[in-house]
Amino acid sequence: MKIISYNVNGIRAAIRKGFLDWLVAVSPDVVCLQEIKANEEQLDLTLFEEAGYKYNYWYSAQKKGYSGVAILSKTKPDAVVLGTGIEYMDFEGRNIRADFGDISIMSMYLPSGTNIQRLEHKLMYMADFKTYVDDLRKTNPNLIVLGDYNICHEARDIHNPVGLKNVSGFLPVEREWIGDFIDSGFIDSFREFNSEPDNYTWWSYRANARNNNKGWRLDYAMVASSLKDRLLRSVILSEAKHSDHCPILIELDS
Repeated sequence: MKIISYNVNGIRAAIRKGFLDWLVAVSPDVVCLQEIKANEEQLDLTLFEEAGYKYNYWYSAQKKGYSGVAILSKTKPDAVVLGTGIEYMDFEGRNIRADFGDISIMSMYLPSGTNIQRLEHKLMYMADFKTYVDDLRKTNPNLIVLGDYNICHEARDIHNPVGLKNVSGFLPVEREWIGDFIDSGFIDSFREFNSEPDNYTWWSYRANARNNNKGWRLDYAMVASSLKDRLLRSVILSEAKHSDHCPILIELDS
């Protein structure tokens, strides 16, 4: 089973940049999207069906053109869950989950902390999401949470760890949270296979950051430890350029 996660920074814009042709070529079984910035009725769903994803599920923010997540699949999931049941999270369309056999796949878009108010919101989301996941794993132990976590875990995950240590996305409290999340029973799948620095998934549009690889590793496939023996690979697909993020891919023995 091949699973891709991709913050597309607007699905309609990504389509204009060749996203669907790329998707057909890569041909994952399941796709987790974040920051779709569209409602389902604004999209031509036949485009996704023609690309091989007959089963596509969209969970948008109440605010138009903002946030939102989706899951595309070649096969029909056993169940799809929109949101978490936590009102302020669901208002911004940040979580969607699909179950396939004994594996549960979540597309998650964690808030950014662009100002003090949004940082407080982000920290609240982080705490409540951890509690939600702890409960969810009691019934869905083989959980994979893919998406944009808006946090770099370690110094090797960001291009300027000293200069950016007081910037949201690399604050000590954020780094501690993602470390605790992993320690609660998840594998940072990319680091299971690759320990090298300079592997990033997001670059600012400013100052030619992507060409100079001045990036941040914000996107993760966090795989429940119970699936460790079924994890075959986890890679960053940095050549895909439909967004300021690039996609990540994991492959599991299903």
